[in-house]
Amino acid sequence: MIRTPRLAAYLLAAGALVAAQASSAACTYPKAPTQVPDGATATLVEMVDGQKAVKQFTVDMDEYLKCVDEENPPAAAGTKLSDEAKKAQDAREKMKVQKHNAGVADEEALAARFNAQIKAFKEAAAAKKAQ
Repeated sequence: MIRTPRLAAYLLAAGALVAAQASSAACTYPKAPTQVPDGATATLVEMVDGQKAVKQFTVDMDEYLKCVDEENPPAAAGTKLSDEAKKAQDAREKMKVQKHNAGVADEEALAARFNAQIKAFKEAAAAKKAQ
């Protein structure tokens, strides 16, 4: 016979696992801007629009990362999980870390591409001014 506190702990752990699975469906990976303006030829308006798109992607990615980080809540304090449940929890945690790292890498890659174009834009503007 399972004592009531133990049953409550199992139900709490099961509820956390179900909630984690349900929340994973809610995390939608944001779409990065398809193009970054070419700094050597872009107008100021195009560069500002590109900057807005990059900033929006950053906001969207931050929301996604927050969602991913909340996907796998730890088991309630004092909850004892079976070896199988621990393995499943560890696998979900590993997936969460992989998703988080991939999102950060995409953010950094887009920022690096855009920053290179800002540099090209400034160089082009300086060259025009020098003429």
